[in-house]
Amino acid sequence: PYFIEDNSLFPVWKEKANAEGLLFRTGRWNIPGKPLAILVDFTAYFPEKDRIFAGNWEKYKLDSLSGGWDYVEPALFGYAAARVIESYYEYNLGPQDRIVAHFHEWMTGTGILYLKSQVPQIGTVFTTHATVLGRAIAGNGLKLYQNPSQFNPGEISGRFNLRSKYSLEKLAAQNADCFTTVSSITAEECRIFLGREVDFITPNGFDNGFVASDEDLKEKRTIARKKLLDVASALLNSALPDDAFLMINSGRYEYRNKGIDLFIDSLNALNTNGLNGRTVVAFITIPGDQSGARKDLKAKIGQPVDEHAAISGEYLTHGLHNPGYDQILNHLKAHRFNEIPENNVHVIFVPTYLNGDDGIFDLNYYDLLTGFDLSVFPSYYEPWGYTPLESIAFGIPTITTNLAGFGKWIQDHEINTEQGVTVIIRDDNNYHDAVKQLKNAMAASILMEPDIRVGRSASSRVLSRKLLWENLIQYYNDSYALALSKAALRADLYAYKMKPDVKPLVDALKTNAPVWRKTMVKPVFPEKLKALRALSRNLWWSWSVEAGELFQIIDPALWETFAHNPIAMLENLSYKRLQELIRDKLFMDKYSRVLHDFNTYMAEKSSDPVDIAYFSMEFGIHDSLKIFSGG
Repeated sequence: PYFIEDNSLFPVWKEKANAEGLLFRTGRWNIPGKPLAILVDFTAYFPEKDRIFAGNWEKYKLDSLSGGWDYVEPALFGYAAARVIESYYEYNLGPQDRIVAHFHEWMTGTGILYLKSQVPQIGTVFTTHATVLGRAIAGNGLKLYQNPSQFNPGEISGRFNLRSKYSLEKLAAQNADCFTTVSSITAEECRIFLGREVDFITPNGFDNGFVASDEDLKEKRTIARKKLLDVASALLNSALPDDAFLMINSGRYEYRNKGIDLFIDSLNALNTNGLNGRTVVAFITIPGDQSGARKDLKAKIGQPVDEHAAISGEYLTHGLHNPGYDQILNHLKAHRFNEIPENNVHVIFVPTYLNGDDGIFDLNYYDLLTGFDLSVFPSYYEPWGYTPLESIAFGIPTITTNLAGFGKWIQDHEINTEQGVTVIIRDDNNYHDAVKQLKNAMAASILMEPDIRVGRSASSRVLSRKLLWENLIQYYNDSYALALSKAALRADLYAYKMKPDVKPLVDALKTNAPVWRKTMVKPVFPEKLKALRALSRNLWWSWSVEAGELFQIIDPALWETFAHNPIAMLENLSYKRLQELIRDKLFMDKYSRVLHDFNTYMAEKSSDPVDIAYFSMEFGIHDSLKIFSGG
């Protein structure tokens, strides 16, 4: 588990906070160092959302009116987190303490707004890892970089139904004590769209604790390559050579932003390059609307390939729910990569998370990554880009672009291709030239001498260490120092804050007072009518007309009083009435028929697969089962 609960942490404060309605769990984040972690439950604020959003409108003009639940939930989480921070501050800290709260992305922005008005002693830092408008503009095919000032934020946020998210992001940026982002590319977006220059650029680093040693990497690479070649051979119905060149593209399913379109078109151009007869297999490992591992493929993995069978023409390792509407699959089919035996380049689409139990590879992403020769991430919109950084950390040379924060960092530090990172140039108008650049970069890597490739792999691992957190943490320290200095300017607002004398909550002992306790009385049924209890607790009765009539006959008045709820009715039925029913032959005959039908129903064993039903406020089984939702 990622979270290890520890109820021994902050017991006095936690008890007091829980009594005040704050719901959270204390423990540790299960990563190296095991830092303290608090999981905040924000669901208690759902009924209060209108009050909370109204308050933010009055104080900050936060426009929450058009926000759907993909806005409401994160906004309430940010608010709840700030309430927990405030509570901890009130019960544990004094005016001499220096406190920073760091919020990431617009989803937590309400926390900044709350702390600004309620806890001036806390310095706030806001880091955006993209901008709401930048991602939307790029993802919808508009030209983001040529003249970003041409876009009217109000018009764009309205056009793409982002008004509430944009409003929160902008207010968080403008009200935080310190504002940062991950790259100079995104810093320009922030200046134009959010109306504030960033105080610091804080590049994303990584901790190499998850990267295996050189010796372990060799073993993992052997295992991963065999798995990749076995899967590819089974899928293509073609025995692939051991020296096949393997490439990977991975990330979120953002077809244009991540450059998936460019990658596929560049592979098509590469296919006509000759490549000295070298076989190339590219894997696109991007989670999609998948329906599970293909059983037919799984059965073929590791089995001998039928040399006389035609190439399969298949692309998918896992099924898709709506394959006809999938952009990646349609683009691959248009170029017929896996349909022509003479092709040098084949492409395999893996539309699932590689978490170690996907049903085909059964290796996690990092273990599978070690088996590749090259990674390709030709993004159009990528504020930073962890995937190429992770790639070189594992010794896999990579291709990125100048429009990715990581690629821009490589350019700014004048790092050359020999160190394992190639940066191609993209802009709003050079798509076809970028295809050519990428094709040439991939071809150069494919045709590279083995000893040079080994050297680049080693160099890439060395390069990755420049981006370890230990080398980048100073940017965060500078951000925190700025936030603290601004909080210090507000010292007159908290100089006399008293640290409360908090004692454990113990209920006072009460004497000479009545103690009220709830008592549950379980109704007793005569032996002949005992089955009524089981019948009332199975919703089968709600679609059996005769069963419904049976309950109504028992006591028509109570049936109406308890809104046709048989459980409530039976619990309020007198024993005398039950005895009367036993003597009523017509009732007992009907009871026998209903019971026979019910027992027959319960005895049936369905051979159909289990289905999951979704209930909304427009539909339900019966009024007595309160499953209606408000969304």
